[in-house]
Amino acid sequence: MGRRFLWVDAMTNQSVRAVFWENRQVMLIDQRLLPGTFVVNGYATVAAVAEAIQTMVVRGAPAIGAAGAYAMVLAAHSSPAHDTAGLLADLRRAKVLLDDARPTAVNLSWATARMLDAAEQGAAPSVALLQGLLLDEADAIAEEDVATNRRMGLYGAALIADGANLLHHCNTGALATVDFGTALGVVYACAEQGKRVHVWVDEPRPRLQGARLTAWELLRAGIPMHLIADNSAGHLMRTGQVDAVLFGADRVAANGDVANKIGTYKLAVVACENRIPVYAVVPTSTVDLALADGDQIPIEERSSEEVTHIDGVAIAPDGVPVYNPAFDVTPHRYLTAIVTEEGVCYPPFAVSLRRAKAAAEVRIGEQRRQRRDAPGGGGVAQ
Repeated sequence: MGRRFLWVDAMTNQSVRAVFWENRQVMLIDQRLLPGTFVVNGYATVAAVAEAIQTMVVRGAPAIGAAGAYAMVLAAHSSPAHDTAGLLADLRRAKVLLDDARPTAVNLSWATARMLDAAEQGAAPSVALLQGLLLDEADAIAEEDVATNRRMGLYGAALIADGANLLHHCNTGALATVDFGTALGVVYACAEQGKRVHVWVDEPRPRLQGARLTAWELLRAGIPMHLIADNSAGHLMRTGQVDAVLFGADRVAANGDVANKIGTYKLAVVACENRIPVYAVVPTSTVDLALADGDQIPIEERSSEEVTHIDGVAIAPDGVPVYNPAFDVTPHRYLTAIVTEEGVCYPPFAVSLRRAKAAAEVRIGEQRRQRRDAPGGGGVAQ
């Protein structure tokens, strides 16, 4: 069932994921061109991947994390260093460049930190072996993302009744991850279980990821849906046409405050007013225990042209002042639960999120040890 959400590259007729490694390049579906054109681009330098992340060729916190991990492999391959000490220095510089590309999405800095830690702890005796070790680690991050999304999908589907009408924000599907999806992964899991769910897909402004990407995914998957203008959500909730609100996150603070695509806060507040459950679906890699609350989460501000233009066509007067935050913060009091790969976290989130994060770190650490202990676990350069 997992392969149903892999995309087919029209040029090669091969199934591809949103992010993958091929011929020493980071391969990314160019999500700026969808739904009209399906293109897979290859990126051969760290700077090129950082620009692809910043310009939203690839977007969605888990997908950005995987792209950053593979970019660290690029850094290793492009380094002129002749010893591991020099290579580690180049990796640290690459991490800084990548992390700056999207400051709110913590999966990016989480993935680059994990790659750097793997390099520092790997004790590889040569540059070539360290390069192989890093590719193994990046592949592991990608595979873990798919498994994580599957686990979250099952936990989340248990919360959704047959026949439910779900309101979904932005895009959190297979395009926003390596494969399958976070909040949309719950929808896909429901469909696989035979539950008859219907999805209200909001746009959302200004980049229209729902209209361009989520609608495209759900139509391909054959899941009943309607695309709505963002301002329709309140009407649907008040008139009893929404049974649950689902969204992902780009960073979750220790107390459960969630930073997500702009407009999430408004949806959560209106849902709470109408006694509709609100579920954030996030991998534990998105949980940032170093931040006590959402007020500490950095909010990325993006170009004014995203608001004043659609596909290059001006919709506002020249010179109009624009404020364009890409994310907002939803206080944890508006959340019914946070679905993770370690189970459903309920309030108090300060306790349940910390437990989920610890469980995930133990599981991933054990998997890493098993890979290193396996024959040939040190990796070889490719």
